[in-house]
Amino acid sequence: MQAFTNNFHDKSADAGFQFVFDCDSCRDGYTSSFIASKTYKKGRLMRTVGGAARGVGYMATGHAGHAGYAAGSMIDRMDDRYHGKSPEWRKEHEKSFERAQNEAMKHFHRCPGCNSWVCDQCLNEDAGLCVKCAPRANVMVAKEHASATGRNIKEAAKDAQVWHGSIEQKTTMCPMCGKPAGSGNFCNNCGGSMQLKQCPSCHEPQSLAVSFCSNCGTSLAAAAPPAPPAPAVCGGCGVQNPPGTRFCGQCGTPA
Repeated sequence: MQAFTNNFHDKSADAGFQFVFDCDSCRDGYTSSFIASKTYKKGRLMRTVGGAARGVGYMATGHAGHAGYAAGSMIDRMDDRYHGKSPEWRKEHEKSFERAQNEAMKHFHRCPGCNSWVCDQCLNEDAGLCVKCAPRANVMVAKEHASATGRNIKEAAKDAQVWHGSIEQKTTMCPMCGKPAGSGNFCNNCGGSMQLKQCPSCHEPQSLAVSFCSNCGTSLAAAAPPAPPAPAVCGGCGVQNPPGTRFCGQCGTPA
């Protein structure tokens, strides 16, 4: 078989004919439409008739039985004719191949630069050549731009300082209530200030829990931050409400 391109595969079988034509550039294939074999259909019909004839021969007796056996033998010989690649099948195959080529050629183009047969995706329509002979300008620009960006990133990464330390997480305890206070300036539990007080003499930071400076011994009473506001106790039901509450949240009594 003479094809317009050497890159094709014959997937034909007894039941029908089909071919795959590959692009010389990207190797993607175009599969032609399946064409059923008339010879195969005819042979299958004969095999069905032969099986029915043999069934009649086995059930019948006497002369009818011999006649059925003779009919079955004749059909068996016809089966042998269609078992291989018969002349009829080969003629169908040639016609189907020619039809498949005409169908596939609509999706291929021959590059005048390298004589390759390429698909629609591998043709530079502006230049009339395949993309290997004449790459698309926008594709080349995008490719070079991406390559240059990658090189710039690698060069910048060489001089970048990378921190290799570890972060130590600690739980801050409130000096007022002794419970975890969170990360804010005030305790999440009692509202007390989490800022360190400063010694009025040596100005060293001191914990809120101490009364005298650990550096010079000066009293820190004046440097102590104001205590958190006391909760408002309802005079009606005795429930403690948050500071600043104007009416009790339990009974509605004015604070």
